[in-house]
Amino acid sequence: MSTSIRIAIVDDHPLFREGVARSLGEIGGFELVGEGASAEDAERLARASTPDILLLDISMPGGGLNALAGILSAMPEQKIVMLTVSETNADVAQALKAGARGYVLKGVGSKALAEILRDVANGQSYVSPSLSARLLSDLLQPTGSKPDPLSQLTGREAEILKLVAEGLSNKEVAARLSLQEKTVKHHMTRVLAKLNVRNRTEAALLMHEARERN
Repeated sequence: MSTSIRIAIVDDHPLFREGVARSLGEIGGFELVGEGASAEDAERLARASTPDILLLDISMPGGGLNALAGILSAMPEQKIVMLTVSETNADVAQALKAGARGYVLKGVGSKALAEILRDVANGQSYVSPSLSARLLSDLLQPTGSKPDPLSQLTGREAEILKLVAEGLSNKEVAARLSLQEKTVKHHMTRVLAKLNVRNRTEAALLMHEARERN
């Protein structure tokens, strides 16, 4: 039988912490190794409990993003997932840039959260789909005289990425454009290669950084 995923939860709302811990406990496969309510608590737990995954809220005393940066500067291998109500593009981008392995909105169901944490424990990353789509959509808006990071894409590639930014899956994009799904996948592979990123979220983050520099 596989060992449980050791988690620590840092959030300044005790009832929320208890709810997450109880839900994951009922699902099974998780062990709660610590709880806290502040950035200071988060840094202490990371060092003392060495959880497999540390769940952090953004809005807490000391700031969740500050805790994220501080922990990863000292312990770069620590897996951290932001579990928050913040849907601000700047918060998402800052968390990913600092090294968060996941960015999850608090409205997520317990079963979905458990699956996300299993994926993160296995080395994957996760960002709530609505946030990924919105980041891309925001970054694809006209930027006036600023250099366009998408200028190297063909018309078809840009068209597909625009639909992806609206939240459509490859299958839905294929149906919208009367293409085969494998053709859409091929175009998206080329888009990611041209932007030198691994996934759609990284493409959005890259463009976000480019916009901030200009």
